[in-house]
Amino acid sequence: MSLFVRVVNNEVKQVWDTQPPAGESGWHSAIEVKPDVVENRQVLDGHTFDITTDPVQIVYAVRDVTVDERKAGLISRAKFEFQQVVNEQLQIEMDDTDTAGDLDAVSAAKAVKDAKIVAINTATTHEDLDVIS
Repeated sequence: MSLFVRVVNNEVKQVWDTQPPAGESGWHSAIEVKPDVVENRQVLDGHTFDITTDPVQIVYAVRDVTVDERKAGLISRAKFEFQQVVNEQLQIEMDDTDTAGDLDAVSAAKAVKDAKIVAINTATTHEDLDVIS
């Protein structure tokens, strides 16, 4: 994908992923510079522009993910997975058939979710969370 930035008074004003209009001044080709991130430990965190290079560089920063941030994400995923089972069983109940939803499947999914959340909340390091996820 080609990127273009419009620089006015040494400041980036626009970024496009399509060819800018012909004859409009200030447009430069650009590239993204994305550093490697360590999975489950780091994320990209904003970007800056280096307008002194040709092409202009869109340089991404990296920040570390905290254990608490990761815990929150894993808890959300556990709740989502449980909700999927509930939705599937509810849909069976709502269909125009005589088939009933499986309450045992919902109960089992809830037990799994609750156990995961306890394990997640007990974890204190990324390594502990690696075992859970």
